[in-house]
Amino acid sequence: MVQGASAATETYTRHPRKGVDWTDHYWWSSDGIRLHARLYDHRTDRDQAAMPLLCIPGLTRNARDFEQLAPHLAATRPVYAINLRGRGDSGYAKDAMTYTPLTYVQDVLALLDDIGAHRAMLVGTSLGGLVTMLLSAMRPGLIAGAVLNDIGPEIEPAGLDRIRGYVGQASSYPTWVHCARAIAATNAAVYPDWTLQQWIVAVKRSHKITPEGVIVADYDANIAQPFKLPGGEAGVDLWPAFEGLSHTPTLIVRGALSDILGADSAVKMAARLTQGKLVTIPGVGHAPTLDEVEAVVAIDAFVGGIAE
Repeated sequence: MVQGASAATETYTRHPRKGVDWTDHYWWSSDGIRLHARLYDHRTDRDQAAMPLLCIPGLTRNARDFEQLAPHLAATRPVYAINLRGRGDSGYAKDAMTYTPLTYVQDVLALLDDIGAHRAMLVGTSLGGLVTMLLSAMRPGLIAGAVLNDIGPEIEPAGLDRIRGYVGQASSYPTWVHCARAIAATNAAVYPDWTLQQWIVAVKRSHKITPEGVIVADYDANIAQPFKLPGGEAGVDLWPAFEGLSHTPTLIVRGALSDILGADSAVKMAARLTQGKLVTIPGVGHAPTLDEVEAVVAIDAFVGGIAE
């Protein structure tokens, strides 16, 4: 059970067999990459139109990060848990320089066009939150409500240094236990109270078994290439992009131990929003899994208050 889980979160419908809890949704990028999302839709009345909700993961993550939250939210609307290009079941890019936020924005817009959605709610973790902010600036009115998970227009240098230290580094493990212990050893400060079982759950979300039977991270190592460019880590001033959410209902989720979203920055973000709310998840760093009770309660209330 993931940290913070309780009887409330254990009621989520979870089925291990592919196609029961979710279905595959594929679409094409403008440069010819077949992209993938998990579509969760557990509504009892699907004749009634409902605004979709998109879940966008972080830099090295994939759709499995939302395997608890997505089916929970899918009781009232279709939920698309996205695999960005180069992650999970989405295709890898031929040009590594397309692994950038602006390209991901175009890929998400292609999904919305594919499903015929003119408005949507978004849940973005880390990089997914940056994509959300850029979308809000590029397509005013598109986002009906946004959850920014441990990310903002100001990114702490220490967190960037930590990410730069592991992204794109090739490692393999013979078993899930070996993988969990190795990842836990280098990320103990992020989730200091997790048990080995919780780490196994986490690495099964972020890693995969290769045809050779070894366990590796489930992403194209070339996503690290744009980081090598001058300014590739932070790049531009993101406050103008964040201002696109000024009048959009926005929930800011911050891990109390985060080295990416500083406490002062989170408060400043909330102050600049006319419909903003900040919730801090205790005992975790970057980024909250969104399985934590505090996160689930906050997201439930937030999504329930968005006008269709």
